[in-house]
Amino acid sequence: MKTIKLETERTYLQNLTVNDAVDFYRLNLDPDVLKYTGDVPFQTVDGARRFLKQYEQYEKYGVGRLAVIDKETDAFIGWCGLKYSPDIDEYDIGFRFFKDVWNKGYATETAGRCLEFGFSDLNIEEIVGRAMTENKASIQVLEKIGMTFKQQFDFNGQKGVIYRMTKREYDKISATTDK
Repeated sequence: MKTIKLETERTYLQNLTVNDAVDFYRLNLDPDVLKYTGDVPFQTVDGARRFLKQYEQYEKYGVGRLAVIDKETDAFIGWCGLKYSPDIDEYDIGFRFFKDVWNKGYATETAGRCLEFGFSDLNIEEIVGRAMTENKASIQVLEKIGMTFKQQFDFNGQKGVIYRMTKREYDKISATTDK
């Protein structure tokens, strides 16, 4: 399995494993966390474990959703990362966190690091982010990490938006902030 390990100021990001099943299950139990995702909660911890055991993004595409571990507490606080959809040849960024860490900048911090990984390490040409139009917090994160509105779309019967960033745009932004 391809191992991904990233770091931010406050977190470690690493491959999700079956050892994360309990936390992964607990995260997806919260209806507020799932409100804008279109996902349904796992029925059991074993269901989460089976999902994680079958998760193939790391091996197949060199990307994947990553466990976010708080450096200070060593606690699993959510996940963030890239996902590749071969049917539409597209990389997207996603994130999901426990409510007790909402509004503390973790999504912005980790999503920014995942964009850097995608563009700088993997040379991905374009990354998109999707959100339901009502999910103002996720849209704000996408904007904070430099993504721009691309188009509206149908998000499982709800109004949704797609934001995007290209490698060229990322490199231009990076060149001005590195100075």
